Amino acid sequence: MTPLNQSVVDLGNSWIFSAPDCGDGGLCILPYTLTLICFSLQVLSGCAVIVRGQPRGGPPPERQINLSNIRAGALARRAVQGQTDTKDTPDEPWAFQAREFLRKKVIGKEVCFTVENKTPQGREYGMVYLGKDTSGENIAESLVTEGLATVRREGIRGNNPEQARLCDLEDQAKAAKKGLWTEGGGAHTVRELKYTIENPRNFVDSLHQKPVNAIIEHVRDGCIVRALLLPDYYLVTVMLSGIKCPTFKRDADGSETPEPFSAEAKFFTESRLLQRDVQIILESCPNQVILGTILHPNGNITELLLKEGFARCVDWSMAVYTQGAEKLRAAERSAKEHKVRIWKDYVAPTANLDQKDRQFVAKVMQVVNADAIVVKLNSGEHKTIHLSSIRPPRLEGENKDKDKRFRPLYDIPYMFEAREFLRKKLIGKKVNVTVDYIRAATSAMETGGVPAFPERTCATVTIGGINIAEALVSKGLATVIRYRQDDDQRSSHYDELLAAEARAIKNGKGLHSKKEVPIHRVADISGETQKAKQFLPFLQRAGRSEAVVEYVFSGSRLKLYMPKETCLITFLLAGIECPRGSRNMPSGMQVAEPYSEEATIFTKELVLQREVEVEVESMDKAGNFIGWLHIEGVNLSVALVDNALSKVHFTAERSSYYKTLLSAEETARQRKEKVSLVEIQHVAQLTEEKERVAKYRPVYVTEITDGLHFFAQDVETGTKLESLMESMRGEIAAQPLVEGSFTPRRGDFCIAKFGDGEWYRARIEKVESPAKVHVYYIDYGNREILSSTRLAALSPAFSTRTLPPQATEYTFAFIQVPQDEDARTDAVDSVVRDIQNTQCLLNVEYSGIVCPHVTLQFADSKDDVGLGLVKEGLVMVDVRKEKHLQKMVTEYLNGQESAKSARLNIWRYGDFRDDDADEFGFRR
Repeated sequence: MTPLNQSVVDLGNSWIFSAPDCGDGGLCILPYTLTLICFSLQVLSGCAVIVRGQPRGGPPPERQINLSNIRAGALARRAVQGQTDTKDTPDEPWAFQAREFLRKKVIGKEVCFTVENKTPQGREYGMVYLGKDTSGENIAESLVTEGLATVRREGIRGNNPEQARLCDLEDQAKAAKKGLWTEGGGAHTVRELKYTIENPRNFVDSLHQKPVNAIIEHVRDGCIVRALLLPDYYLVTVMLSGIKCPTFKRDADGSETPEPFSAEAKFFTESRLLQRDVQIILESCPNQVILGTILHPNGNITELLLKEGFARCVDWSMAVYTQGAEKLRAAERSAKEHKVRIWKDYVAPTANLDQKDRQFVAKVMQVVNADAIVVKLNSGEHKTIHLSSIRPPRLEGENKDKDKRFRPLYDIPYMFEAREFLRKKLIGKKVNVTVDYIRAATSAMETGGVPAFPERTCATVTIGGINIAEALVSKGLATVIRYRQDDDQRSSHYDELLAAEARAIKNGKGLHSKKEVPIHRVADISGETQKAKQFLPFLQRAGRSEAVVEYVFSGSRLKLYMPKETCLITFLLAGIECPRGSRNMPSGMQVAEPYSEEATIFTKELVLQREVEVEVESMDKAGNFIGWLHIEGVNLSVALVDNALSKVHFTAERSSYYKTLLSAEETARQRKEKVSLVEIQHVAQLTEEKERVAKYRPVYVTEITDGLHFFAQDVETGTKLESLMESMRGEIAAQPLVEGSFTPRRGDFCIAKFGDGEWYRARIEKVESPAKVHVYYIDYGNREILSSTRLAALSPAFSTRTLPPQATEYTFAFIQVPQDEDARTDAVDSVVRDIQNTQCLLNVEYSGIVCPHVTLQFADSKDDVGLGLVKEGLVMVDVRKEKHLQKMVTEYLNGQESAKSARLNIWRYGDFRDDDADEFGFRR
């Protein structure tokens, strides 16, 4: 019969071609003398081959053809594992040579075969020819001619010319004493197969990672093969280093379930390597598993599997890959970008970032930790960057000294060295940042009560071509994070990090050293008055001392580390008066003064974590040192004044820097491009000469204290608070809190369960015991003592960054509150009755030490609440001297006179005498 039409299709590279089909996408099982064209896949022996058809939507079917009328020797067979009644059988003489002759003839070649007979058991017998038709070389005849197979002479049919020709060829081989017919019987042709290796690790090490010639005998899946190592005939299983392909999972019943693309991956490797001559580099042998790389003249199968999306990189074996791990990562990256096969649903960790957000240059402002820095972008924004895939030094186990305050920077081994390495290398320098991934925020509920982590930008940071994370790891000052195999959020230079860690471990550096860990005995004398007094004379005599700025509290208040003295001090800049920032006071948050934030930022950018020089002149009663700070020849006090962020204090008159400070202040005042603090104060003085300006705004009064202070919320932001509370309670309802999982600490923000059973935002003011925790409700102003079981961590989504505390403390302007308990109670009760939980109108009149002094009006009548208290004789007028307030003061005094006339409440005795004033606690 005529061969079926077929076309040769490239499978993806130049290694092999596919085979024809019979119209249904695979090889047709046709009876007897039908001639078919295909490609040979495997040679089972000198007289049996497996052929394969054309792939259509997956691996094609296979078909075994046994050569008619001839027999070749049987190959060696290993005993069945676990069956004692079987044993290893060796090669028959010339069996391996026959197999090799046939393998080299047909593997990967286009062949044509005819099926002449099919047994009831399904075995097919026929002839195989090289080429597209039966005019090509007859493989059976070639084997017989070389003396590698014998002819079955039993049952020879006289009308079969093919059998007759085979007999003639066998007679010629006998005469020529070829192959089987040579003298001696061919014992020298029998291999000594070695199925096991006593010490695989020593065996691999003995080869020194040199290429070994081999034949791939079996492909288990895309990345695991059985190879015959030549010339010693070791039969070994080799797993490809650095990758893992989808595999076939064995179920409990013994059946196999293929993972997606496992069959395709196996076919990819099988069609390129099965029974091919290759070279194998045996690279490692962990846990009796031999890892290696298979090299074929046409390419490296490991890289091809990755590039075609049939495999993924694995970290544990990537380290031993000798051909360049970066090539494997690049091949995998290409498959991910093109979403090939196993990566068809892949989404890059930085897919939602623009190019400018993915790669940028920034200036390092602060080293937060051994794996985190703060950088300043070109836009002026500050951004925290975490170094990808590394973990800073940490304390193993519960080794904290409970008798002293735990300070991670100094108490965790190598934390200080890691921070110092980054500080000296990076502070004030420009670095290249490549964002690798964004680690999503985790709430306390998601982590089972563990403190929540905000969103993290993880990146590779380089300076001068040096990867900072890799440099840290190579010095043993950080370790590399190990990920789950399916976790793609990792450094783009992960393999370099692993290699750096391996070098650090080998050389015993840093965390991997067997020496004693460095101990930093740093004395913190901040706020320790007695220690500071002892230390003061020494610093005064020392003149200029070296220091490192550890922290900036405000524009003029810093914490310094003195390396020679190994101590921490609080340092106040001399000669200037800097705007004060917002502060937590017992009564609540104190409002920041103008330009306080700008002054703090200026000082941070100039000196934070820089090496400076300080001159200590004196100290205050709280144990804080006062003096001058210099950085690269710049006096920080002068710099703040020169940049209109501070004014000269009268104490500077005794200093040698006084004239310089005055000159800087004058320059700041004369500059027109920026309003200085001095100019603000001058404008304020001019404003005082004008009439009072009333800008009443609606507020909601939520709490009134016994001292006649009150807390109020701005009505404008009320809807934001309601929305936040609704979202917060919805999250709690969806994921109930774990009772007792929160450990309260003074100053922490949290959520607290009020008497109405609802959760509210709060701040912890004092912890007496787990059963007595003092909390302040930041949105309402009331206070309560609760058990810690009624507290929980505040999620970052509802923190004060999302919405600032809504309760602000105020007190009434122009009035004095009586100290007499009964009189004060009457006044408080009146206010509670009139304004608590109601909307009023508020105007700030002047500032106070604790909180702003305001006037309050009823929303409907616009009557002044404070003036009403005066008219009812419940309070006394506090006379103010400011000119622009005199009209209000006069009105209040008139109200007081009317209360006196009517002898109301505190005026029931008529005009005050000295002893009356003392009785009620008013100032005389």
